[in-house]
Order: sequence, then C-alpha cells, then structure tokens
Amino acid sequence: MRKLNRPTGHRMSMLRTMVSQLVRHERIETTVAKAKEVRCLADQMVQLGKENTLAAARQASAFVRGDDVLHKLFTELAYRYKHREGGYTRMLRTRFRVGDAAEMAYIEFVDRDNELRQAKPPTPQPPPRPPMDPWTRSRLTRQFAPPKEDENSHSDS
Repeated sequence: MRKLNRPTGHRMSMLRTMVSQLVRHERIETTVAKAKEVRCLADQMVQLGKENTLAAARQASAFVRGDDVLHKLFTELAYRYKHREGGYTRMLRTRFRVGDAAEMAYIEFVDRDNELRQAKPPTPQPPPRPPMDPWTRSRLTRQFAPPKEDENSHSDS
C-alpha cells in the first residue's frame, strides 16, 4: 500500500472517505496514486457486497461511511456485477493539476450509465476440466528423451 505522504490514521480515513464517495457518486476525480489505492479497496468492497453474508456486511460497514453507501453496495452494485469476476472500477488519466502539476485521473465504476468509456465485456471463464487420475497424469507428464543416435551410423567413412 502506498503511504501517500500521510500518517496511517489520516491515510486510512482519507481512503475510507474516498471509497464511500466513489460508491455514492460512482465517479470521482483524484490524483493517480490515490486512484490506484482506491481502486483496490473499492473492488474489495464490491466483492464483499456480492457475498451478501452477515460477516461481509459487518466488514464493509466497518470500512465505508454511511448507511446509504452500505445499502448501495449490497443491492445495486452487487446486482450489477453478479456475473463479473473482478475489475469493477477503471482509472482514466485526465490532466495535470495547475497548482502542483500532479497527474489527475477519474476513477469510476464500469457498466454504468454516463460512463466516460464503454467497458470491455467480462471474459468468459473456460469450462472446468474433469479431474484426471493421478496415475494417468504422472504417466503423461513424464518427459521421454529421444533415443540417442549413434555417431557411427551418420559418418560416411
């Protein structure tokens, strides 16, 4: 985790607020370094929302701020991303801030109305292969060396 030039308490408080605002508004503008940290945490919160258990609700409520944000995580976002395995957010670099020339970026949820760029469809998972017998697997994984060729058979003397 990046330290973002802040003490731990301030950094965690700032990230909690940013994740809550991202869930509430579905798009925020921040610096690139902060956006990369928020992206990981927001994806974790959506994953908790998809689990829809009491333990997941308690973990999410310990992190995000606001009952409306928690409700949105477990209803709207969980339903929207029920078939997606990950990658719920995207970061789009926008400009350099005037005061300190920090690189700015939008971080937003994918597959929503008024998004800046259309999301790629989720990649389909390959079908599961049936388990193989351990004896067959060990026989198939052996590397057989080709037979050695005799040097006398190739010489024409």
